Amino acid sequence: MDLLTPLETYCRLILRARELEAQVPAEDPDEDADNVDDLDGDDEDSQALSVLEDELNTGVEEEMRAVLDDLADDQLSEALALAWIGRGTYDPAEWDEAFAEAGENDPESAIDELMDMPLLAAHLEAGLAAFDFTCEGIGQMD
Repeated sequence: MDLLTPLETYCRLILRARELEAQVPAEDPDEDADNVDDLDGDDEDSQALSVLEDELNTGVEEEMRAVLDDLADDQLSEALALAWIGRGTYDPAEWDEAFAEAGENDPESAIDELMDMPLLAAHLEAGLAAFDFTCEGIGQMD
């Protein structure tokens, strides 16, 4: 199989999807102080741990949406089909069927499905690997 979308584009999406998955929402200061994760009541420990969390950066999500939005319809179908194969919804031998079904989605629905897919980075990476493509040695992925 030959990719319709440059491998570098997928590698960039995988990198950004990983960044997005690592983000956690900022804590609401108005939230109840009796946090179930704070078993000993030591706020200093919970503050120290919160430093390790990446807070939401809407720029990463906007960049991913922009990259997906710039893809042609067949490239978007390819991305969705690769994610489905990586997730195990389809077997690599069912590529034509996965690609055809992905093509039935309107572009906005395909983008929304990709953006809402848990573990998108892992699914895209596995989908690419199923066809012997890898991001190793490409850009920031090495």
